[in-house]
Amino acid sequence: MRKPAVYSPSRRPSAAPAVAVASPGTPPAEPAPASRSAWRERLASPRAGWLLSAGLMAVLAGVLVWQASRPAPLQLTQKTIDEAVLRSLSTQVLPSPAARAAEVIRPAVVRVQSYSEPQGGDDDEDGVGTGVVIVDKGVILTNLHVVAGARRIRLTFADGSHSAASIVGAQPENDLAVLQAHTIPDDLVAATMRSTHDLLPGEEVVAVGFPFGIGPSVSAGVVSGLGRSFKAPDGENEVRNLIQFDAAANPGNSGGPLVTMSGEVVGIVTGILNPTQQRTFVGIGFAVPIESAASAAGLPPF
Repeated sequence: MRKPAVYSPSRRPSAAPAVAVASPGTPPAEPAPASRSAWRERLASPRAGWLLSAGLMAVLAGVLVWQASRPAPLQLTQKTIDEAVLRSLSTQVLPSPAARAAEVIRPAVVRVQSYSEPQGGDDDEDGVGTGVVIVDKGVILTNLHVVAGARRIRLTFADGSHSAASIVGAQPENDLAVLQAHTIPDDLVAATMRSTHDLLPGEEVVAVGFPFGIGPSVSAGVVSGLGRSFKAPDGENEVRNLIQFDAAANPGNSGGPLVTMSGEVVGIVTGILNPTQQRTFVGIGFAVPIESAASAAGLPPF
């Protein structure tokens, strides 16, 4: 069989390239594979080594430039933290301590209504006061003068639900009564109580209740004094060892909680002092320390 012709390339510019024509039936020629030794020679040449070195140096230079252009990591210092806090305080309005305290205690505050003997077929409301849940099974503290002699007691919880209640304990010397709700909400929240052992005059407090039946209402003030005594104009007993405070309180606040800025109960509001016969607040209120109130409910002392 006749072999196809193989031509060397001509370097003459005037000569036309030669074209090999295969005879009929002859398979086309396959290109010769590249020589591995030729690649090795090219890589081993001085020019290839220089190019490889230059490429590596360019990559390294790029990495160094990128590293240098990166911002330095932020160093956290006390000054930086203080500036961030001040910036947040200046741009965001935070609730006041009194608002936070009221929000903590609000779910445990209860409206207490007492009813006397029916007249004309209807019960007459005998009084409106406030109570505070101290055990989530429906145990509530209030003032004895709010429920004394009541034919029926009606509670209104923070979620708007209602329940009848019974008096299950009393401490007349401290004007305290313990109520047991007949029906309680599923998510009833009990207040947190705090000892008055380290309570000081000037400490901020909040009173939450239903003054004149309006509420729940919030008033803020400070502890004015400790170890006070008070006898209501229409009362028989003098109540001793009371907390004096100046947060506004009026009829209807009786039995409500006096709480710290953390929302912890330190006393049960029991009375207000007014040199006239008017039952309005002039700046002096009294609360029974929570130690006495808790003992009325049979709870262990702090």
